[in-house]
Amino acid sequence: MTELDRRAFADLLAGYCLDVRAGQQVLIRSTALAAPLLLELQRAVLERDAWPHLRVELPGQGRGFYEHARDRHLDDVSDFALTEAKRIDASLGITATGDVRELVGVDPAKIARLARARRPVREATMKKRWCSTLWPTEALAGQAGMSLPAFEAFVRGALFLDRPDPVAAWGGLRAFQDDLIARLAQARELRIEADGTDLTLDVAGRTWVNSDGKRNMPSGEVFTGPHERSARGRIRFTVRSAPEGVDVDGVELEFRDGEVVGARADTGDEYLQRALETDGGARYLGELGIGTNFGIDRPTGTILFDEKIGGTVHLALGRSYPETGGKNASALHWDLICDLRAGGRLTADGEVLMQDGRFARP
Repeated sequence: MTELDRRAFADLLAGYCLDVRAGQQVLIRSTALAAPLLLELQRAVLERDAWPHLRVELPGQGRGFYEHARDRHLDDVSDFALTEAKRIDASLGITATGDVRELVGVDPAKIARLARARRPVREATMKKRWCSTLWPTEALAGQAGMSLPAFEAFVRGALFLDRPDPVAAWGGLRAFQDDLIARLAQARELRIEADGTDLTLDVAGRTWVNSDGKRNMPSGEVFTGPHERSARGRIRFTVRSAPEGVDVDGVELEFRDGEVVGARADTGDEYLQRALETDGGARYLGELGIGTNFGIDRPTGTILFDEKIGGTVHLALGRSYPETGGKNASALHWDLICDLRAGGRLTADGEVLMQDGRFARP
């Protein structure tokens, strides 16, 4: 990205996304590959008279942790990490990986143990202002099947940095999503239909959240927590997933009374089965989301972008977001995407909401 892009990106994150105020403590996590953006963020936070705290991960650090961690490192959390999470005012996580397959071969049970142990840190962090975003790297571009310059241009478009006024553009999407939520708030039952998919969910009384770029950048979705025991039917997820760098594709799930009672994947089935055994909440849904960002028009292998693709829906196995009214508790939160752009349909109490990836007019 150009220097102008980096500056605009940092200002968007510090201002629109985190709304950094004077005197606040702002925690920023990424890798050394995001150094150009990290330096701009340091500037943006300081200019707002706040304190930037950069946590920069080195190449191989994640894999090295799992290779050398003892039981206490996987099953407990340090007092320092928990204290930091409680004392910060805002946090920003920036994906900027140099190797999308760094954790391939790491025992998934170890990953699940660490996720369970870090639950108090996650919960403390989520009570504060937070945002997640991405910095384009060669590895992420390769995963998306693009050159780095092409991927950078794609990211600019997804972030609305190619618009004359990005903040105004995000305001326009927020207004569209407000109207969508007004329709969804009256619905009791949603039905997802596509090739290999016929799934119904009860969402009556649950709260829909307008994800307008303040927590995820880019964003472009509305989401809620379906009633935990309501999912029934089958669904085939047609967008490839890459959790922890593991390639998972062609996931098919069967639900009965909200619980996954059948599961298979064309690729990565072992990972899928282990994920479902994470804990008691891993077989239930924590989220239903509807993608609205038509600036993201293709899968990239990065869930931050893929779940926002306009014309798709996604379901998350595991943890609910409390603000939706969802009650499912789990160390797992795995978003899986069903593309409705080629013959799919989403209905709300029988009324067509989306057909072939396009929203129907009220």
